[in-house]
Amino acid sequence: MRSAEIWTSDVAHFSRITADDGIGERIWIHAEGDFSCTYLAEIDVDRPALDISVLPQTPLHLLPGETIKHLMPSRYCPSDQFQAFVEAEFGNLSGGARIAAMRDWIESALSYVPGSSHTQTTALDSFIQRQGVCRDFAHVLVTLSRASSIPARFASVYAPDVTPQDFHAVAEVFLAGSWHLIDPTGMADANTMARIGVGADASSVAFLTAFGSVDLINQSVSVTRQA
Repeated sequence: MRSAEIWTSDVAHFSRITADDGIGERIWIHAEGDFSCTYLAEIDVDRPALDISVLPQTPLHLLPGETIKHLMPSRYCPSDQFQAFVEAEFGNLSGGARIAAMRDWIESALSYVPGSSHTQTTALDSFIQRQGVCRDFAHVLVTLSRASSIPARFASVYAPDVTPQDFHAVAEVFLAGSWHLIDPTGMADANTMARIGVGADASSVAFLTAFGSVDLINQSVSVTRQA
């Protein structure tokens, strides 16, 4: 990261805590009344663009311990309910080839429809309704990957080619000994994404989690490339 600055209105408490898997951090705030926040960052992304389809799957018994939790079902990703589907649809493939096929299936089978989902929508709901937004596309890929015994987690990112510009959600899968970002909406390539945070699903990496009553008045996101 080249630089990062954050400005907030007056708050009663402001602290930083380490985020899930040690990636990024969360800001813990106590505020009352009107609250505003502005964040500005310049980031170098040096992640290469890889052909995910050629990456091998790590055998279960050789997976690093910290990845095991990302094989388990979670609030929005009921992967235990998709094992029969992934075997029937993608059973002839393994590793990165299976992930690539599932990514392509999601992009073609689901329609990107703003407003079609809400905070309670799960991957099963999106799978049945065949529509959603980036959050839902990511949940479906995470779910199908876990059902295939490939660790997967939900990632919040910034990406310059997302339309409309907003916080963006993608999946991150563990193949060939490392994590790889994959966007099943097809809007962002791994070598253009700035990762904000990761977690089991959207409940862990929301751009805002509130304890109490909150009304969102306005939000804007702008991500641009610099020469």
